[in-house]
Amino acid sequence: MSTLDTNLKHVISEAQYNDILQNEENIMICCGRMGPMCVPVYEEMEDLEGEYKNVKFYDMLFDAPEAQVIRNLPECASFMGLPFTIYYKNGKVVKATTSIQDRDQITEILNEQFGK
Repeated sequence: MSTLDTNLKHVISEAQYNDILQNEENIMICCGRMGPMCVPVYEEMEDLEGEYKNVKFYDMLFDAPEAQVIRNLPECASFMGLPFTIYYKNGKVVKATTSIQDRDQITEILNEQFGK
């Protein structure tokens, strides 16, 4: 299995990941599994996709070899819990969170980093 069972766009290769970072301005990628800490984040992302037209939302399977592009980020070095959620602006990491996040926590970051 190389994708997660969500309605989000999936990042399935390092080349695609690099292409997204190069061509999209505001990006949120949630890298995890179909587990109890990850699924609520994917669900919030699916809901928020309609509200934040200026942000591209993606998921990535944590256990896929390609996910090393996220697992190896310096911003994730101390992370212990899944998912790893990374926010990018113009190809640069502007925020990274670990473990479950609720809607308020996610929207606070989206508004702070990307506006509405």
